[in-house]
Amino acid sequence: MDQAEFAGTTLYAGRLRHDVHGLVHVLGYQNTAVNLADGPNAMLLHLPARRMSRENFLSVGRGSDVLHRMVDAVRPVAAGTRSDIAWMGWDDGERVEVFDHDIYTVLLATDPTLLPAALARVPPHRRPRLNPLLLEFYADHYPGYPIAVCCFDNAEAEQAKPLLMWYEPMFPDRLTLPALDCHTGEPPDLKGKVSADHWVLYGTDEAPAGWGEPVGYPPRMRHELRGFLPGTVMGTYFGERPLPNGDFVLPHEDLLAGRLNRIRRLPPSRSPSPS
Repeated sequence: MDQAEFAGTTLYAGRLRHDVHGLVHVLGYQNTAVNLADGPNAMLLHLPARRMSRENFLSVGRGSDVLHRMVDAVRPVAAGTRSDIAWMGWDDGERVEVFDHDIYTVLLATDPTLLPAALARVPPHRRPRLNPLLLEFYADHYPGYPIAVCCFDNAEAEQAKPLLMWYEPMFPDRLTLPALDCHTGEPPDLKGKVSADHWVLYGTDEAPAGWGEPVGYPPRMRHELRGFLPGTVMGTYFGERPLPNGDFVLPHEDLLAGRLNRIRRLPPSRSPSPS
């Protein structure tokens, strides 16, 4: 939402049939943030979900290294190779939901233009400046998408645990990771290319035998959290060259076949609208 530098981004997309919630996608997001703004700042994530509330955000508890463990699982296979990519229950009566999660105060809305009116509910030490042009950009390019604005204080930025959330997906058979890039607080440039420093990880409960690399989770991980996480993962690193600005998208059938070379980086103009 303002001047910042982000490095070492790790993104995870999972697909599974949960015992309680049915077919869901799971999003994991973590990076190293350096806030260059004068005051508080925020990360903005558009979510390809049919509905969202605070109940969809998972507490990692002591499992703060869960995404690092996934990277460690795939790193011996993926590191040093170049990617041949081809070019992050809703209450209808509450239009913007505001709640604390880890170091963040999260504003969650399906209409980004409603966010400024809710900003007063964010503690002053985490309250960022919201650029109306940026909010209008997301309203125009991602209509109907839940938008999560994760507000943080300078002093807390380095203490963030990974964000993990589950949701009923708009597009069940394609895994989409929000990665639209702009660190200035202005609307993203969709015409130019952007630098990448991303581990992109995937999991699925339909994986065939021998698929992916096993993840070593802590033995005392909470059962509720473990139920949303994969036993094995596939992944690759993007950072060798600039990429088109947009989201990482991979069809589930390609994931099952291990075709990570089918990952595409798609701008919103090429992203399908929710049905």
